[in-house]
Amino acid sequence: MSPEIVTILALVAIFAIASFLPINMGALAFVAAFLVGTLSVGLSTDDILGGFPAELVVTLIGVTYLFAIAQNNGTVDLLVRGAVRLVGGYVAAIPWVMFAVTALLTAIGALSPAAVAIIAPIALGFAARYDINPLLMGMMVVHGAQGGGFSPISVYGVTVNQIVEDEGLTSSPVTVFLGSLFFNIAIGVVLFLVFGGRALIGRRVSAEVPAHAGHAAEPAVTGHGAPPGPAVGPDSLRDDDTTADDAAPQRVTFDQVLTLVGLVTVAVLALVFDLDIGFVSITVATVLALFAAARHKGAVSQISWSTVLLIAGVLSFVFVLQEAGTIDYVGEAVIGLGAPLLIALLLCYIGGVVSAFASSTAIIGVAIALAVPFLQAGEIGAVGVVVALSVSSTIVDVSPFSTNGALVLANAQNVDRDRFYRQMLGYAGIVVAAGPLLAWLVFVVPGWL
Repeated sequence: MSPEIVTILALVAIFAIASFLPINMGALAFVAAFLVGTLSVGLSTDDILGGFPAELVVTLIGVTYLFAIAQNNGTVDLLVRGAVRLVGGYVAAIPWVMFAVTALLTAIGALSPAAVAIIAPIALGFAARYDINPLLMGMMVVHGAQGGGFSPISVYGVTVNQIVEDEGLTSSPVTVFLGSLFFNIAIGVVLFLVFGGRALIGRRVSAEVPAHAGHAAEPAVTGHGAPPGPAVGPDSLRDDDTTADDAAPQRVTFDQVLTLVGLVTVAVLALVFDLDIGFVSITVATVLALFAAARHKGAVSQISWSTVLLIAGVLSFVFVLQEAGTIDYVGEAVIGLGAPLLIALLLCYIGGVVSAFASSTAIIGVAIALAVPFLQAGEIGAVGVVVALSVSSTIVDVSPFSTNGALVLANAQNVDRDRFYRQMLGYAGIVVAAGPLLAWLVFVVPGWL
């Protein structure tokens, strides 16, 4: 059997095993890279290690370490409280606040599941308290995570942009970021209109945003659609209909200010001065830890080592695919179809369907690698295809089988769990069926990217 076929079968096996068994796909990919690389492709272990994505691993460690510190010292809570205050507590704006805060967290380096895990309990707590459709609120959180997930300093963004640059394709990190952001915003608008957002207009919450999910005091709700009678006990409200928490907002600590400055510093040094974001993030995180060493001693254990293993393993196996000639082999077969637009649509659907059950990060790397040969032919815009593949492979994370979707399902309050699961499954089915097609129509067909 030829090395190309062996590597393709190994790739299918990796995704199949990881989909049905709780085994990290990265570990499977490392095993495949070792066995297939040495036994079928004829590579030495030194050759295989040459494909290890060291720069990307440093970036993953750095940004997740920095975000762990930001979470531990309350900076994330500070961002949520500030965002709700910024919109005056209007209930109709709260789903968008949750979208924006989650997008911000992923844009500055948080992993998508980490951001959703933090914001989903808060958002779904609001949904239960103010009679907001939990499907609307939960999906806004997930789409927010994906909307911010391709910033030039995010995990997704760094992964995609490095692959594109390594393959010598036209690179446009800002276009990839904005394409994903506005696509998810558009989905959010549809969600808001379809799932009861208009009925929320005019209602207002006038209390401090809970600093910890699931432990919020009951705020007052005013305006059109507010429930009759006081929303909280009379002793907890002042004459001006605000709570004691509003009168005495939580104090911003020195650690939080320092963390915000650190996040801005990372963005400036990485984007403006083009310094390596991994080393910059680790440096800033270490400086922050020096000011509160005891508090942040556990931050290193909060680094998403499973994601580091996943990405390092998959990209190491992609290197073996390249060395075996599999990428060129598949690319030539795809080019033989003679329809670049159809090929791009097919890859978008492969990314979307597989990602609904497996890792979005992993499938993005594989999908872009498979697209390289026909993109290098120059018959279709590389940037548009990369954006479409990126969007198609991540918007399906609304699936209850994905980590993000499972987090939403687990944190839904005051719902029939089985019914909510079916609602999520139905919505995910629509996204899987229509999302890749829409991404293809918007980013690939016009040829403007």
